[in-house]
Amino acid sequence: MIKSAQYIISSPDVKDCPKTGKPEFAFIGRSNVGKSSLINMLCHNPKLAKTSQKPGKTLLINHFLINDEWYLVDLPGYGYAQAGQKQREALRRMIERYCLLREEMVCLFVLLDCRHEAQKIDLEFMAWLGENGVPFAIVFTKADKLGRMRLQENVEAYKNRLLEDWEELPPVFITSSENGLGGEELTQYIEEINRSL
Repeated sequence: MIKSAQYIISSPDVKDCPKTGKPEFAFIGRSNVGKSSLINMLCHNPKLAKTSQKPGKTLLINHFLINDEWYLVDLPGYGYAQAGQKQREALRRMIERYCLLREEMVCLFVLLDCRHEAQKIDLEFMAWLGENGVPFAIVFTKADKLGRMRLQENVEAYKNRLLEDWEELPPVFITSSENGLGGEELTQYIEEINRSL
């Protein structure tokens, strides 16, 4: 269980991240996928990560210390259409450098909005993670926005699309920051990884 969560630092590049040796679990997704809301739900603190109606709010690598034992890392969203080409390129480089160079990062949670079908940008990003051996799990967000049947259909359709490219799928979680769905499973998964380190 997450008992304490404390904001530590925001870094413009992986080389500026804290050097503590503690394991890190990073959260990433397209702009406006509900990343900050999910982090706040997991940490039982509505004001921890800054949420915004406007996409593209997170532009730095944000570290939160959890239970004094591990870090939750809020990464910038990718594919924010209204950012200029230069800013998009800088964010892409920052994200890639963190994913490839950050030894403390033990799992990347890729957030996907359960209401949408598989998007090219997400599929390409996950393919890139696979090619580079970056360990990740898939987290569907905003589950409260769909009825149970529709939710199941959407998730199955997404998994089937992924299986066209992947032999096996990474762990998949279904969450809602509105009603807390999936929060316990996610924190349990993090605990299991931490125990195995």
